[in-house]
Amino acid sequence: MKRLLVPLAAACLSAAALAVPATAAPSWATDNLLPKPADAYGAADFWLDSNGAALRKATQYNLDAKNVSKLVSAGSNGAPDGKPGMTGPTTTAKATVSKNVNLPKTIGKVFFLDKSGNYRWCSATSIQSRNRNLVATAGHCVFANGKDDVYDKWIFVPGYYQGKAPWGVYVGAYAFTAYDLDTYDDYDGDFAFVAVHNGFTLAARKEVTRSEFVKWGGDKWVEHEEIKKDEFDLNFAKYGPLGPYWSKDFDLTPEKVGHDYPGAKTLTKVEVSKATYEAAPKDTASRVNGEQYEKVERTPISLETYKKLVAEKSDGKFLGWLEVDKDKNGNEIAWYESHYYLKQWVKTGKTIRYFRDHYILGIAKDMGRLGDVVGGQGVAWNQPLGQQVTVFGYPSAPHPDGDRPFSGVTPKWCSGKTATKSYQVNTFKVETHQLLKCSMTGGADGGPWLMKYDNNKRTGYVNGVTSLFHDNDGNGRVDYVSSAIFDGEVADVYNKANYAETKKIVGPNGELLQ
Repeated sequence: MKRLLVPLAAACLSAAALAVPATAAPSWATDNLLPKPADAYGAADFWLDSNGAALRKATQYNLDAKNVSKLVSAGSNGAPDGKPGMTGPTTTAKATVSKNVNLPKTIGKVFFLDKSGNYRWCSATSIQSRNRNLVATAGHCVFANGKDDVYDKWIFVPGYYQGKAPWGVYVGAYAFTAYDLDTYDDYDGDFAFVAVHNGFTLAARKEVTRSEFVKWGGDKWVEHEEIKKDEFDLNFAKYGPLGPYWSKDFDLTPEKVGHDYPGAKTLTKVEVSKATYEAAPKDTASRVNGEQYEKVERTPISLETYKKLVAEKSDGKFLGWLEVDKDKNGNEIAWYESHYYLKQWVKTGKTIRYFRDHYILGIAKDMGRLGDVVGGQGVAWNQPLGQQVTVFGYPSAPHPDGDRPFSGVTPKWCSGKTATKSYQVNTFKVETHQLLKCSMTGGADGGPWLMKYDNNKRTGYVNGVTSLFHDNDGNGRVDYVSSAIFDGEVADVYNKANYAETKKIVGPNGELLQ
């Protein structure tokens, strides 16, 4: 895995303010997400296409919604490993006085594709940084299996609500985390800072001529309108082969017909289950639809293929018949598959359909740097336990007992003091976590733990991110959440992420930048 060690720079936040002791070994690791603007644009377009359909399709990602962990007191572990420090928040929100808890403008969801191709999301927040471009979330919401590799098409959407991105989409460029999480799957370091590109929105669409379409460097696509042959002939004669009109032979979906259909037809076969085949009429000279056509039995296959087909059969994706030969001791020694087919007549030939091309440009709008748009929470490290914190997130997963009080549509919050002792977790590799009594479930992963939260300004200091969920009293309900302790190691990682430089994705006219 390529490591990017970002040099310190003497600007904005001082290196001295963030430095860990000189004797400490480097503790950060970083990986590329989508540093190239063209790749970043493609990822955002993937999520925004069809009015945010992919965003709405995504489900919460958490390590295990059913088997939550239990906790064991770790005594005095988790004590600060250096001097306490913090960097202050910035805000673009107007101060408001309210008795209710005001939601920060900085919080939102991160979206990504997991390694099985599933559409997933976690919670996150914008944080203060030199380049106004950092997001804080859980490490397992960026790095696959908590280590080794990063997820695909990673984006941050502040203020996300039901497929909408009110302040734009911010694509991840570089991800930073603890070296031990990246290398050893150690959830004491289950946090990540992600440097994101400038945000943008796909604000409009515009139909243009073919020549303008060819020259455009941004998002573009062709829409095909089906027309009559007479309209095609008239306009093709007018514009010629380079005009906006074209036609193509399209193979129609095979149309089933009877065996006595007088037009051109082809006898085909359709696969069915063994039981359906054996119940079907026998082959006759009239070749009626639905008669037995063919069976291919006991074709030898490998054990690996057999196991794969067993799984597909259980999912209803495989109709064939599977068999196994065993020796006298009952050991499997050979594996076979069989297939069964019935008769089916279909029409033959092609139908010509006629179309008009519409050349469409996607006009994107640059939203600027994340911190300039929504502000950024402060970051604090080496603070004593027992701090009052307010935790935000988008919980959605059911409790272990199956009850599902949260929808994941809107942010929720918990508030209280963190435990005065750090805790060990008996399911994951965790030696020291900080703990908060809270019933939020999966989907709240990565949500910020804000110390010194100012409800009027909607700002505080991130002193943790939700990592794991716990049912400590064994009643089938989540009763605690836990976070990595933000110590000198976190400051070290933040120090490196703080100087990561990212880019604009689109230009002033909505064109894609290279």
